[in-house]
Amino acid sequence: MQDEVDRLVDAWHRERPDLDVLPMQVLSRVTRLAGHLDRARRQAFTAHGLESWEFDVLSALRRSGPPYQLSPGRLLRETLVTSGTMTNRVDRMAARGLVERRPDPDDRRGVQVRLTTAGRDAVDAALDALLVRERALLAGLGEHDAGQLAHLLRTLVAPFDSSSL
Repeated sequence: MQDEVDRLVDAWHRERPDLDVLPMQVLSRVTRLAGHLDRARRQAFTAHGLESWEFDVLSALRRSGPPYQLSPGRLLRETLVTSGTMTNRVDRMAARGLVERRPDPDDRRGVQVRLTTAGRDAVDAALDALLVRERALLAGLGEHDAGQLAHLLRTLVAPFDSSSL
């Protein structure tokens, strides 16, 4: 079985046999897979009336557990956006009824962003649709191979994640 990356690598071997193109063999495939994943995400979210950024915020709230609320600061850390961006996003989602702002019971000046029932329904449905599409992307791998790939990718990505924490 050959793919487009194999054809590119073969051409580079022919033209530049002095180069080790193993990184290209791995990372070009990761890049191509990322494009397919991006399309799958957009399709899953669009089918449920969400933008990718909305899913990110709603997911952070949903994963937090009952009562499904977080401070704006915690949402910033969970979604890696700026304060101004988060304010705009929460405003837009509140206008759509997906989240609501509530007074922080521990800080009179603070607020908590809480997932509404509509927001919970939307994020749950979008997650279900996303997982169907993600399983389809991994259909060529058995469960063991998918687990091995997850382990190898974790090993590759972990140093980058830990440097941004």
